[in-house]
Amino acid sequence: MKTVKFFPLCMLLLPFVSCTQVAVDKKEAAMDKKIENLLSRMTLEEKLGQMNQVSSYGNIEDISGLIKKGEVGSILNEVDPVRINALQRVAIEESRLGIPLLMARDVIHGFKTIFPIPLGQAASFDPQVAEAGARVAAIEASSVGIRWTFAPMIDVARDPRWGRIAEGCGEDTYLTSVMGAAMVRGFQGDSLNSPTSIAACPKHFVGYGAVEGGRDYNSTFIPERRLRNVYLPPFEMAAKAGAATFMTSFNDNDGVPSTGNKFILKDVLRGEWGFDGLVVTDWASANEMVGHGFATDSKEAAMKAVNAGVDMEMVSYTFVKELPALVWEGKVKEAVVDEAVRNILRVKYRLGLFDNPYTDEKKTDILYAPSHLEAARQAAVESAILLKNDREVLPLQPSVKSVAVVGPLANAPYEQMGTWVFDGDKSRVITPLNAIKNLVGDKVQIIYEPGLAFSRDKNTAGIAKAASAASRADVILAFVGEESILSGEAHCLADLNLQGAQSELIAALARTGKPVVMIVMAGRPLTIEKEAELASSVLYSFHPGTMGGPAIADLLWGISVPSGKTPMTFPRMTGQIPVYYAHNNTGRPATKNEVLLDDIAVEAGQTSLGCTSFYLDAGFEPLYPFGYGLSYTTFRYGNVRLSSKELRKDDVLTVTFDLENTGKYEGTEVAQLYVQDKVGSVTRPVKELKRFTRVTLKPGEKRSITFELPVSELAFWNIDMEKVVEPGDFALWVAPDSQSGEEIPFEVIE
Repeated sequence: MKTVKFFPLCMLLLPFVSCTQVAVDKKEAAMDKKIENLLSRMTLEEKLGQMNQVSSYGNIEDISGLIKKGEVGSILNEVDPVRINALQRVAIEESRLGIPLLMARDVIHGFKTIFPIPLGQAASFDPQVAEAGARVAAIEASSVGIRWTFAPMIDVARDPRWGRIAEGCGEDTYLTSVMGAAMVRGFQGDSLNSPTSIAACPKHFVGYGAVEGGRDYNSTFIPERRLRNVYLPPFEMAAKAGAATFMTSFNDNDGVPSTGNKFILKDVLRGEWGFDGLVVTDWASANEMVGHGFATDSKEAAMKAVNAGVDMEMVSYTFVKELPALVWEGKVKEAVVDEAVRNILRVKYRLGLFDNPYTDEKKTDILYAPSHLEAARQAAVESAILLKNDREVLPLQPSVKSVAVVGPLANAPYEQMGTWVFDGDKSRVITPLNAIKNLVGDKVQIIYEPGLAFSRDKNTAGIAKAASAASRADVILAFVGEESILSGEAHCLADLNLQGAQSELIAALARTGKPVVMIVMAGRPLTIEKEAELASSVLYSFHPGTMGGPAIADLLWGISVPSGKTPMTFPRMTGQIPVYYAHNNTGRPATKNEVLLDDIAVEAGQTSLGCTSFYLDAGFEPLYPFGYGLSYTTFRYGNVRLSSKELRKDDVLTVTFDLENTGKYEGTEVAQLYVQDKVGSVTRPVKELKRFTRVTLKPGEKRSITFELPVSELAFWNIDMEKVVEPGDFALWVAPDSQSGEEIPFEVIE
């Protein structure tokens, strides 16, 4: 009978709403009713308990006592399924209201099976890599009871000195938006209430990637227009992808810490975007507003955070400690607390925790599943970037009968995993050295001599031995880069050169006269101009994770062909930073005709060098531009056609072009579409990425490729702080990177 009534209702509402949507709405209404019923029975202390997240480090009995009293809503950093179930059992069976706990963990680029760091995944320009990585992470993490992760990090970041650059998707707003949304989908799956889904938490909201000097926890100054044009869009796309939670950032922007910023949390996130999930602070960031000088004490910090729109506090306990008095004094209305608790309970209901709070304690066979390892391997293959390949040294040919494997990263399983791998197991990591041995067997002689013990090693005693051994090989494979501890949170650097004596090692290897293939494994773009000049080939692999070794071995021997592209601009030297492709034009842009330092005549006149925007010692061009990456084959772009060169604001621009594989290997090209708004009410970037696609072609194959770009996506926040498409002249480029391609004009008319 219920079905009979339900079906006609759907039919009457068509075409405005689907039957599925009606079912979802009914489910949400039933959930809201349960939440209101539960909320009406809660004491103020129990409400504040839901807003309190604690770390599991410590005595389980102490935490259990707090849970029993209803003083804990979420626990992070517990990964033992037996302990998780024990704590959950206290919440369900021994607390007055039986509200389940939300178990959380930083699962950033894998739980047990470690994928390339997010910056590496972004280098693939493949949303499927990001989604698959997050899906594997969710399956593995949820198998032990974790249902919430603090990822993806979608801070647009243009300063590689910042250690947390490793966690994000690089410098570009569009690439970060696409990859971040894919990660949200991967973590949360088809339905949040699936036992294998975990709630995503886009962070850090917002602007953290622009910290001054590339120093963690530092201040930012991002005007609202730039905030909306550059830094907010990835978070908006994550919200549209259904992200269940958001995390505030540590930084203050224009003097207002994000944890106390009503504009971003209430006006934008909830008001403009309609977000109805929960907002959590970053670790102790509520109380750190005292350190900022934004609050006198923890009481004022709690008041400002909750009134600004924060729902849950991570570990600093100011909410449970200070809010009772604040509510009694009327400085925080209990209705504000109620709304925060609604947001928290809503996420718990959507995750299905009220119906299925426990996890199967014996479900461990899913960890390191063969399909997970294969997905991690493919991600590492697609993430690797070929930056140089003189004389086509790569891929290694059958004529190569001996290789020297040298360098501190050749056999460093822990370092290969990269930052944020609390649960990774180095014993499961396959290093390049071991992968090469497995791949070539006895067909190729392998001469292993590391030369340096670790990336920061300044002891040069082993370099001569390594160079001597390498001189006996046909090709030298030099594995250099960074240890995992050198990137990630609180691991910022002022100098991006290779650490220790690695540069001396590369120079010694080059002096042998043998081809040097330099493989860099790092958590950020490094300033490797000098070393790259000495090497015949350069393969860059942002810390590639568990299966990085097999992926790199496959790439070196041509079993796989490189297809990665730089997700950030690589500077020539640290002093160029910030250097990024989507900068605004200046009144005096550089022309490539500037006189550089070594060419300046003695007693040169003050105007003889030109008056443009460049550095005397570094010019203005980067070492490698955004979107750059070579292949073992070559590609030709041609015959670019536009659906129209005169468009209105509600039109869709169709860009069609031919892409041909002109080389001798099957390969994948990442074709990119860039657009420039020539004149605006405010100055506009010289180029902006608007579309990209991966295209695999056999030798000699040509294919017609189409991009569709709604003109509405050319909108920006103008001089009146309105998001509009301004009519006028535009240009576009279809190209393999941000510095290439032929400029094609078009016009947007009223």
